[in-house]
Amino acid sequence: MPLLVTLLLPLTLLTAAPPARAQSGGWSLAPLGGGRPAFYAEGAPGAVLQDTVAVTNRGRTPLTVRLRGTGVPAILARAALTVPARTRADVPFTVTVPRGAAPGERSGAIVARDAHGRTATVPLRLRVGGPALAALTVEHLAVHADRITYELVNRGTTVLVPTLAVRADGLLGPVLDRAPRTLPVRLAPGARRAFSEPWPGRPALDEVRVRLTVTAPGGAHDTASTSATYVPWGAVAGTAGGVAAAMAVLRRRRRGARRRTTGDPTGAVS
Repeated sequence: MPLLVTLLLPLTLLTAAPPARAQSGGWSLAPLGGGRPAFYAEGAPGAVLQDTVAVTNRGRTPLTVRLRGTGVPAILARAALTVPARTRADVPFTVTVPRGAAPGERSGAIVARDAHGRTATVPLRLRVGGPALAALTVEHLAVHADRITYELVNRGTTVLVPTLAVRADGLLGPVLDRAPRTLPVRLAPGARRAFSEPWPGRPALDEVRVRLTVTAPGGAHDTASTSATYVPWGAVAGTAGGVAAAMAVLRRRRRGARRRTTGDPTGAVS
């Protein structure tokens, strides 16, 4: 694909109807040649790619349009032009793949707008080459009164659809165990999203260890954990000693259960 962009706009008198994908009034916008429904470009970071868009005026009067690219770094040879009646104007443009861009798909468009505000749009798909890497992290995990909050960060080069599993263990065993489920989100490379996991049935009195496990296709995986203590503060004012004693009993029972599980012959509980 040539990289040279000419500033001369070829004009072609219409003798047959070329394929068009976006029409507005008596004019249309389409990729030049081949009847393509959209522009497709692929290259490594730093590459300069070239293509041509055709503006076709089927009316009986001249047409003035303004052209622009959206979503991707497209630069057109002309931002505005006037196309004579029953004539096609071919406008070259370039797409420069940003240096340091992560591999993956980008979506944009070439848009034309006439003097009456009517627009026509042709999609532009850009694929950035390079190795695909699936990686994510769980950050800022916190436990609140009735919910668990956390952030997911896409550290790779591919779009991720994460799956989440949640588990919480108290002094006497599991108090929350939610099976893995797919989150309704698509994380783009470099994206960071905050989430909230409701926990209406939290313990009234316990010390818990909360663990979040997140996976995604391609081998992405991360786990984060944190601790929280639940105390019925309304009862603490009058029975602080009782609450402390209850927590101590829970800890002793937990240590005793661990000794029995590991085969401690004494079975002592301190």
